[in-house]
Amino acid sequence: DKKRARLQCNLPTDKKLLLFGAFKASDPRKGIDYLKEACRILQETDAGLVSQVGLIVVGNGAEQMRDLFPFPVWPFDSVGDERQMARLYNAADAFITPSLEDNLPNTIVEALSCGTPCIGFRVGGIPEMIDHLQNGYLAEARNAADLAEGIRFVLEKADADALSSNAVRVAHARYGEDHVAAKYIAIYRHATEFK
Repeated sequence: DKKRARLQCNLPTDKKLLLFGAFKASDPRKGIDYLKEACRILQETDAGLVSQVGLIVVGNGAEQMRDLFPFPVWPFDSVGDERQMARLYNAADAFITPSLEDNLPNTIVEALSCGTPCIGFRVGGIPEMIDHLQNGYLAEARNAADLAEGIRFVLEKADADALSSNAVRVAHARYGEDHVAAKYIAIYRHATEFK
């Protein structure tokens, strides 16, 4: 329950919340500069939306992010408890990962598993995880304006329930234990055929 998750995390219940997380929140490779620029673009083009938005930042140095955005920031410098992290995913309306390079980020799988739509750049393995306009939004790499459009799409234009349902479905179908185990079994069977 989103409202309960927000209350448990001391987050507002009257905002549209984005979640950004990285081991080091200020790491340029995780795209923080593009996220700041996308939010600046939103501030210039959609002040009404910006007045409703807040940002949860998780990672080392999250506290330093407080004054970098045109809306309130709730920093969590370190979250070691997986239940607390799940609450943060559940509290968010969208998980945003503007990584400039990434393979298959666990954070996307975690967010999808919690029914949280994801917004990210079309780089590395991210396009294998986010189905554009189905469980989130894939922005063109290093394009802050398109990232801003992704935020606008998820928070204003899309059917939130459909995005959430699709997120859970994709997480289970692609990354669930049964699916992953079946893939490993297939690899082992294939390898034994060549012995």
